[in-house]
Amino acid sequence: MPHVEIKCYPGRSEEIKAKCAEEVTKAIAASMGCDESAVSVAIKEIEKEDWKSKVWDTQIAPEMDGLYKKPGYTC
Repeated sequence: MPHVEIKCYPGRSEEIKAKCAEEVTKAIAASMGCDESAVSVAIKEIEKEDWKSKVWDTQIAPEMDGLYKKPGYTC
């Protein structure tokens, strides 16, 4: 039962977020060998000025060694 949480800056339409969730669902189901019905995807918008404190400092930097895809930026 893979669950994915995507955090991004606000500003994308509901249509774009739905398309992203659909594509992520397909990729995860195919790569992890599960049914699409087993995948859930959340998209949470984080204001740009809050990114460092709410995402980078708490979820990215402390987990850098465990990230399979590391960001190409630093805060």
